[in-house]
Amino acid sequence: QITSGSRLPPGSSPPAQRGVGPGPAAALQAPAASRRGAGKDGSAARGLSAGGLSPSRCWRLGGFQIQRGKTDPTGYKSLGDCFRTIFQREGLFGFYKGIFPPILAETPKRAVKFFTFEQYKKLLGYASLPPGLAFAVAGLGSGLTEAVVVNPFEVVKVTLQANRNAFTEQPSSFVQARQIIKTDGLGFQGLNKGLTATLGRHGVFNMVYFGFYFNVKNILPVNKDPNLEFLRKFGIGLVSGTIASIINIPFDVAKSRIQGPQPVPGEIKYRTCFKTMATVYKEEGFLALYKGLVPKIMRLGPGGAVMLLVYEYVYAWLQDTVHHK
Repeated sequence: QITSGSRLPPGSSPPAQRGVGPGPAAALQAPAASRRGAGKDGSAARGLSAGGLSPSRCWRLGGFQIQRGKTDPTGYKSLGDCFRTIFQREGLFGFYKGIFPPILAETPKRAVKFFTFEQYKKLLGYASLPPGLAFAVAGLGSGLTEAVVVNPFEVVKVTLQANRNAFTEQPSSFVQARQIIKTDGLGFQGLNKGLTATLGRHGVFNMVYFGFYFNVKNILPVNKDPNLEFLRKFGIGLVSGTIASIINIPFDVAKSRIQGPQPVPGEIKYRTCFKTMATVYKEEGFLALYKGLVPKIMRLGPGGAVMLLVYEYVYAWLQDTVHHK
């Protein structure tokens, strides 16, 4: 039995409970048997399974997180005002602007999230970190890796969402990407603009998301009733996604300001992550750093719970399949 304060010796891998998902040690170091037939540890398959649900479940809410300052005459006053304005000006398809980049990125992005989380956990199993801390550190590492993969897609997505023309009048994702590369290149002013803010957004989110979920799940007793056990995990996942969203949203605001349209055309006001946060705080107040929190929680609270549940149950299914061979 490995407790939160004990070490994981190299190669140790106590088995997880069947049908429940990995225990503390098993989640930190996946059993060797589960690595066969699904990547080295099945994490890629679990990530693809969890990621496959993401575009359809969350996209429509993602568009309401475009951040604009108080001085922007096209800024939205509230979530309801955003719904009404987009529908009146851009029609129903306005809610789906920029949907193609995340469709391309979402599944591999989630695969990267969960696969690298497993790999970082495996590496940390050889360190002297307690499992509770190792979950958070592995989550941080997976978030930073995920951010590098997803940032170019985010730049294209935000640019398309910020376009106030009708859906049929705006350029395609590929045309927009080519235009960004042609005008500003591949660097930090072009397709990788706002990378630092994206690193902060994903790194902080995954650190809290994975760290909270696995630590709390391993503290609360397992329920023998499968339905109640499902609700237990879903509830922990919901809280994990919600707390992570609340903590990381200042990075999200900074990312949107940097990648989105600048207040004055031709002048770059929002350039770096922390300077953007400071500017927003100084000019608009503390609550401005939490703009878009409601749609973000609506998207990543239940969405985060679903992804973790898919991840957990695919993990358990892979273990059962390997053990029965």
